[in-house]
Amino acid sequence: MDTVLHYADQFLFDSLYAKIWPSYTRTIAGHVVSAWPRDDFWRVNLSIYIITVVFGLLLYLVTSTLSYYYVFDHDYMKHPKFLKNQVRLEIECALSAIPWMTLFTTPFFTGEIFGKSLLYGGMPKTAYDWFYLVASVPSFLFFTDCGIYWFHRWMHHPKVYKYLHKLHHKWVVPTPFASYAFNPCDGFIQSLPYHMYVYMIPMHKFLYLGLFSFVTLWTVMIHDGNACEFISHSEIINTSAHHFIHHVYFNYNYGQYFTLWDRIGNSHRQPTDEQYEKALRDDHKVMARQAYDANNIEGKTLGDKLKSQ
Repeated sequence: MDTVLHYADQFLFDSLYAKIWPSYTRTIAGHVVSAWPRDDFWRVNLSIYIITVVFGLLLYLVTSTLSYYYVFDHDYMKHPKFLKNQVRLEIECALSAIPWMTLFTTPFFTGEIFGKSLLYGGMPKTAYDWFYLVASVPSFLFFTDCGIYWFHRWMHHPKVYKYLHKLHHKWVVPTPFASYAFNPCDGFIQSLPYHMYVYMIPMHKFLYLGLFSFVTLWTVMIHDGNACEFISHSEIINTSAHHFIHHVYFNYNYGQYFTLWDRIGNSHRQPTDEQYEKALRDDHKVMARQAYDANNIEGKTLGDKLKSQ
């Protein structure tokens, strides 16, 4: 993020802040500069917030729009649990959530700028450096998948669910635009493993940015309702078919990338032909049964959990 901030300062923020808060005692090459130096704590926070909101919104809108028009199975919109004006509602929810979620996560990025994380730069020089760079990818995915599983499952606890996670389950039959349509606190909590990782384990800063972008893409993909045929039948990878089951049947498939933690936590449910075969997926009787189950399972599960305590 420090490299991104450097170029943002050079091409935008230096001149912007000079106009907003000019220094009347300093100039560079005859140009007025800002009274806010680049390394000022509050300037860094504001700049990082603006960068993250802008790129977050752009990445969400571009990837979700492409997925919606070219991947998403539009026949899902005939499902009885698909809401009136749902796409517009999902977009409105996401656009309002992202700025707030960014506000909560900005301190992590600011800490990275000021060297508090374990991010590092430079080209790998030795075979070990290259090995570590490559090994960082599965390490990051494994760590974050574990963290998200347990945070996600915790947010299904009856005493927490209605305050944090219920909004996201409003979209029983989600579109790609539902990927970030949630309570900002929900999004922040589920993003914690991504931020925690680089404060606990060294990682190359450019790889971190790349994987952060991948996370956004993956989150959109598992809400597209039409998993890539190559991986859709996987028992290892958590696809959009798995995540559709989570939205409809509530108690299963809390993981992000893999099914490992769902298997360990006894919450794995493998998709069936109802998710894999388009003819069955779009069958009105199948949809009606799913709607009936969705209407009953969530309330019954939460009620049973409260009674058992």
